[in-house]
Amino acid sequence: MEGLFGKYRVLLAPMAGVSDIAFRTLCLEQGADVAFTEMVSAKGLSFANEKTRHLLALADGETQVGVQLFGHEPDVMASQAAWIEDTLGESLAYLDINMGCPARKIVSKGDGSALMKTPELAADIVRAVKGTVAHPVTAKFRRGWAEGEETAVEFARRMEDAGADAVTVHGRFAEQLYRGSADWGVIGRVKEAVAVPVVGNGDIRHGFDAVAMAERTGCDAVMIARGAEGNPWLFSQVQAALAGQPEPAAPTVEERIAVARRHARLLTQREGRNIVRMRKHAMWYLAGLPGAAAARGRINYCTSLEDFDAVFDELLEIAEAHA
Repeated sequence: MEGLFGKYRVLLAPMAGVSDIAFRTLCLEQGADVAFTEMVSAKGLSFANEKTRHLLALADGETQVGVQLFGHEPDVMASQAAWIEDTLGESLAYLDINMGCPARKIVSKGDGSALMKTPELAADIVRAVKGTVAHPVTAKFRRGWAEGEETAVEFARRMEDAGADAVTVHGRFAEQLYRGSADWGVIGRVKEAVAVPVVGNGDIRHGFDAVAMAERTGCDAVMIARGAEGNPWLFSQVQAALAGQPEPAAPTVEERIAVARRHARLLTQREGRNIVRMRKHAMWYLAGLPGAAAARGRINYCTSLEDFDAVFDELLEIAEAHA
């Protein structure tokens, strides 16, 4: 597994509604070593749900992809992990088990970070999946469930004992959701406690953040999530910083709008004329640009490539007028 992280050091996190084919394409082009699909429901796969299976499609030129499964039934998790491995073959980088998502609709069913409250069940899931697939199996979890009660170190040991090939640690408690700052110290404490590789996750928004996390924690790889929203250039900045090179300059207004247009086109190729999911991406790309505040209302009514292009055209004109 250390060899894997020697090759794949900077990862795009699995994010529901975000890390689809279009976004992964842009992040890989900017330097992500491997990207995750959106998190996948094991139960949805077990029902042969085409909407769920749709999430496993690879982007053009994507030779390997990480897949994160969520669920709480060991037998279902294992059978669907086996199906994913059989379907993707060598295109699968590794399988991750979601034990960190704090969303209410996920934890209310006992999935995601709710598994941190039932470590025995979490370990059973890891054992079941490991017993079914040949690819590496990892687990992603948080500092702990209850705010102020850190359990990540013991939880990590349990996952390692159950057979996890690596663990990813997000430095917030589940009850914290995304409030406050991620505690990188817990990543270092987990790293000291286990022999398997550790991936650090939380609050990487600049190249120097990744360097600081690696130096403070000794983590084997870094995983980038919300910092990349509307900012796929973050991966090139992180790669440069980790290599000890000057970080590339921040994208210009023109570059941001050009990539936003391309993102919309990639979504159109994949999903057809209705690309409502582009709305949130457009908001992220355009945040802070001249005229962006006024454009938000119009973006909320965009549904097609033409709609988004019209907004982008106007913002480009405003930017040129400000130049």
